[in-house]
Amino acid sequence: MTSGTSPSDSASRRARAVLPEGWPQPRGYANGMVAEGKVLVTGGLVGWDVQGVFAKGFVAQVGQTLANIKAVVEAGGGKVEDIVRLTWYVTDIEAYRNSLAELGPAYRANLGRHFPAMAVVSVPALVEPEAMVEIEATAVLPG
Repeated sequence: MTSGTSPSDSASRRARAVLPEGWPQPRGYANGMVAEGKVLVTGGLVGWDVQGVFAKGFVAQVGQTLANIKAVVEAGGGKVEDIVRLTWYVTDIEAYRNSLAELGPAYRANLGRHFPAMAVVSVPALVEPEAMVEIEATAVLPG
């Protein structure tokens, strides 16, 4: 395996994307990440603000969820570039697929051009009835 270059490589040497030789460069995510340091794991975060009010609409909830992830990582002493994995749970996979053009700006507004390993999973429901998306993050902070 060789390490591929990605926008996240220049942002942080602690966490970098891994790309097997001959594989195409993924767009908007990494196939794998390698990092050293302390692990910070979030719970499943949703698209509500500090008052518990949900953002209106799928893209708005994704933006708020990513802002919440950023806040937790920073509160733990990290930065966006320390995030090595995001697992998205969405209640409407078609809303996700149909919103890809709008999701890009919402993503970049919160996480910039840092693209860790990601998975998107369609689920029938989330614990919070208004939630359309829930995202878990793993970050590796400086030791």
